[in-house]
Amino acid sequence: MKHLITFPILLLAMNMLLSCTGVQKSDEGKKSSEGPVKEYPKTGFVERYHSSLDQIIASGEQPEILAEGFDWSEGPLWLPDQQMVIFSDIPKNSIYQWSEMDGLKLYLKPSGYTDTISRGGETGSNGLLLDQKGRLVLCQHGDRRMAWMNAPLDQPEAAYKTIVDRWEGKRFNSPNDAVFANNGDLFITDPAYGMELRYKDPKREMNFTGVFRYGIDGEITLLTDQMSAPNGIGLSPDESLLYVANSGGGKNSFWMAYDFATDGSLTNARVFHDASVASDTLKGAPDGLVVRSDGIIFATGPGGVWVFNSGGEHLGTIMTGEATSNCTLDANNQYLYMTADMCLMRIRLQ
Repeated sequence: MKHLITFPILLLAMNMLLSCTGVQKSDEGKKSSEGPVKEYPKTGFVERYHSSLDQIIASGEQPEILAEGFDWSEGPLWLPDQQMVIFSDIPKNSIYQWSEMDGLKLYLKPSGYTDTISRGGETGSNGLLLDQKGRLVLCQHGDRRMAWMNAPLDQPEAAYKTIVDRWEGKRFNSPNDAVFANNGDLFITDPAYGMELRYKDPKREMNFTGVFRYGIDGEITLLTDQMSAPNGIGLSPDESLLYVANSGGGKNSFWMAYDFATDGSLTNARVFHDASVASDTLKGAPDGLVVRSDGIIFATGPGGVWVFNSGGEHLGTIMTGEATSNCTLDANNQYLYMTADMCLMRIRLQ
């Protein structure tokens, strides 16, 4: 993607000593008719609730660990031109890249907080996406805004241009995830996870956490303020439905579905699927999600990645063994890439 750059900065050698739960070692250098194929450690399993899942993930497939050692990985995004996935490490205020050819590298730093004043909390970028011009768009926790890469610039603190950072004059909490509609409208979730003291931070300017639409006309609209922790967000293939994860934990662990009214507002709000029982025993909560072109939804939740059909039926779960934050598909839907706590994983799809 021609608008993306990596800043020339001095890097410390990355210590990748952390390991994920239940890792199974695989042989490397396995031969195939096309030459050596690199194999990666495997972990977890696929829990199957419906036979139709076999058409999505073949029997016997397991998540592969591609890289590890991160503080909290998030926001994976596939870059088709570069044939690689990039993802955020929020506490490190960094974005990393991984490809089959080059492995793991630092892609961008800083990613979400550009102020020179030191602060705590999760300051880096979270969700990542591409706009219609192919530019990298970032949910920036520390800077509390949606921004796009203003490359090529030499200074990191000037490398971003604000898309939107407030509603009715009030600053966002910390944009978490976002999705573009085909017409260019941007849908944004805004919990308080990126603020230094989270929901109790005195710098908060809104007393709610909202879901917003930033229209191509430049207008920012509050769609709902009724969720305690709106997080992952996606549109159905025909863009008639909006899906939003609520990651509040316990009874606040669920996915919502909304219809669009003729004026663009949300209507017919309903719980798409409830994960409150599972959240009591498994790592993680409803978080990032991706909707495939056939309507299949891959949604991170307790235990790993939950797979739903368009009717909300839970077909099965990709059990990663870690709190899993987000996922994305490559351009050919061959792999689902997953950020799972300290790990970047993937699983082969049918």
